Amino acid sequence: MVEFEADVLIGRVAALFADAGLSQDAARRVATTLVDAERDGIGSHGVAMADMYLDRLRKGSVSTRETASVVSDKGIAVVLDAGNALGHLTSPQAMRIAVDKAKQYGAGFVAVRHGFHFGVARHYAAIAAEAGCIGIVMCNTRPLMPAPGGAARAVGNNPIAIAVPTQGEPPLALDMAMSEAAMGKIRLAEKAGKPIPATWATRADGTPTTDPREAIAGMLLPAAGPKGFGLAFMIDLMCGLLSGGAIGDAVTPLYGDLSVPYDCAHMFVAVDVAHFTDLGDFRRATAQAGERIRSAPRTAGVERLYTPGEIEWERRRAGAGRVRLPASVAATLDRLTTEMNTGGTAADGRAIA
Repeated sequence: MVEFEADVLIGRVAALFADAGLSQDAARRVATTLVDAERDGIGSHGVAMADMYLDRLRKGSVSTRETASVVSDKGIAVVLDAGNALGHLTSPQAMRIAVDKAKQYGAGFVAVRHGFHFGVARHYAAIAAEAGCIGIVMCNTRPLMPAPGGAARAVGNNPIAIAVPTQGEPPLALDMAMSEAAMGKIRLAEKAGKPIPATWATRADGTPTTDPREAIAGMLLPAAGPKGFGLAFMIDLMCGLLSGGAIGDAVTPLYGDLSVPYDCAHMFVAVDVAHFTDLGDFRRATAQAGERIRSAPRTAGVERLYTPGEIEWERRRAGAGRVRLPASVAATLDRLTTEMNTGGTAADGRAIA
């Protein structure tokens, strides 16, 4: 592993995106989101994605736009066109619009078409929670999972995140893809040359595999079988059809032809707690509910019980402003820094751990 100061790593990654055509401010926002994923221990959605993002920027399938345009605005319902901009830029915009609508009407729904990968969905749900709203974020992806009993990819592992306002820390935020494991984790295992659990994916013929390369060419397995598949199917329809965007295999492979837009669709929902009940009472009640889970009796050998989002929060605190990257990801960062002439050296800001 290679260790960085988080601020130094943000600066290095931001320099790459600025060199690729983003403004300094936008480049730093993208870099911060990627490094935040690393700080939370979600490396599958972190700096390892930068290489592909930059390649898409160079090839034109991701635009240097920094905001989405409004297609329609009808009270609580808004449709945005992201114009293939980085989701890390358009997603905070969309959720803030949803929050503004929720403060006015009690709830706000923002559907986004022509979107691109946005990283960790929970980060955008948290924007709503911090504003006193329940935040819900959904996204569709290209088909990765078979229907139960099927032998072909039928639906993406379409993630959902839900964050609720609470008192103090840790935050309460669920974030899950509908597959047993995210494709990003499998790609990270491939880069590291490590096997994956046999429950994560199958070969192209539907038989289980521990080889990440076979898994990438094969299919992901849905979490909880038909339950995960069914939820993924409904998320695909809500995101794509309400936005007027793509569904099913109209969403292209993220790592396929990098000159072709990904064209996913997003949905951002905010529900203003104060329209229903006292926000302070709600925050206290959610904090008490979280503590009830954490203090519940445990089975033998289990040291801790966690609420959704607590593990990631603990990882960030334990990091104390430092980030550890796999050596393969750090090497890619070094290569990109050299190739794009952004300055810095192979050892700039890091020490071998």
